[in-house]
Amino acid sequence: MNELIIHTPPISVVDLVLLKEKGAQITVRNSFEINEVQFTHEKHPFQAFLFFCRFTGTVDGKEYLFRKCYSRGCPHNLCPHVLQAVMIANRYLQRDYQALEKAGIEVERKLFTLENMLLRFREQKDEFVSTLIIEDYINIAREGNDITIDISLEYLPAVENFANYKEKRMFLAGNFRVTYLEESHICQRCLACYAMNREKEEKQMALDLANSRLGLIYEDFDEARIRYNKQFFDKAA
Repeated sequence: MNELIIHTPPISVVDLVLLKEKGAQITVRNSFEINEVQFTHEKHPFQAFLFFCRFTGTVDGKEYLFRKCYSRGCPHNLCPHVLQAVMIANRYLQRDYQALEKAGIEVERKLFTLENMLLRFREQKDEFVSTLIIEDYINIAREGNDITIDISLEYLPAVENFANYKEKRMFLAGNFRVTYLEESHICQRCLACYAMNREKEEKQMALDLANSRLGLIYEDFDEARIRYNKQFFDKAA
């Protein structure tokens, strides 16, 4: 079983749940950020939007803050279309809300909306991605269906545009190519990120977090008897 590390202060939803299970008093406030980012993929730049939820609150009276990326959207086939990305982000976000509530942690169930995105992009069909998320395919496999997943991991350097400044960040991304009923779809997960000007301070924690999240996903794959190639980020890289 994947050994879970509890970070204090917390850096993930899993940390909040585990700290609550150990008896900590947890409060959660959540807010959204949708930031425009310039990525580089195989030396080709492209523009995308990242959907973040910012979690703040207290653990036994001590304040914490972390962000989690729930989806990436752009108007071409390197990632889900922005309108699809909103739906995908909300699916993953609702799973985290359920996990927090199950642990006894109160959280406001806010969701991402299309209001701002509709002003920038027209709706279009993109056959490269699916609005199904990884957990949907896990449930399909649990029902006895044959699922194969080819996994690739990548470091995506990017410039994230905040309200008053820009910051170079490295995103640790997972690409899950799912084959089901002779069709293939891509599920993408942003697993962690770190500021490139604070690489020495933040990279190792980001690697640990990304690999921990991958380990939990792989446990579900094993239980559902999904065929896949297990990949982790190299901590020596």
